[in-house]
Amino acid sequence: MLTDTIYEATPWEEIGLETYAERAAQAVLAHLQLDPAFYEICVMGCDDARIATLNADFRGKPQPTNVLSWPSEDLAAHDDGGQPEEPSPEGEEEPHHLGDIAIAFETCQREAQEQGKTFEAHVMHLLVHGTLHLLGYDHIRDRDATLMEDIEVSILGKLGFADPYREDIGPDGL
Repeated sequence: MLTDTIYEATPWEEIGLETYAERAAQAVLAHLQLDPAFYEICVMGCDDARIATLNADFRGKPQPTNVLSWPSEDLAAHDDGGQPEEPSPEGEEEPHHLGDIAIAFETCQREAQEQGKTFEAHVMHLLVHGTLHLLGYDHIRDRDATLMEDIEVSILGKLGFADPYREDIGPDGL
């Protein structure tokens, strides 16, 4: 498996976060034409309290957020809108660790409801988003954000989900 899922919040275990995580990560790597056999990602399903602590420790923002990611290496493009570098697993006996993702159940649930999306559609978007961060994509600069969002929309479309950035999406997330 490409993903290793750790549960720190029971609701994630009950809904099977590992299935969502694997599906999202596989879709991202397939879209970028990277062989998932050479990579691994750790995904932690946690609650708002835990992600608020992580957000404070790593970003100086002591409040809950939906998803955080920690790439194992900096693959970011030098130019705004440029392609990130490809991860290089060559010569490694074990799969190359792309990094870690943490996702908060309560925030995801609340945001999905506020945005009129299904929980599944929102979680899949956030897992695709987090996986792209591990691969050097970002949304701080304008053209980087456009590139990342376009890739997210394409991947989610292939998975059967609507454009998460459109405001006219129905409550079924389609």
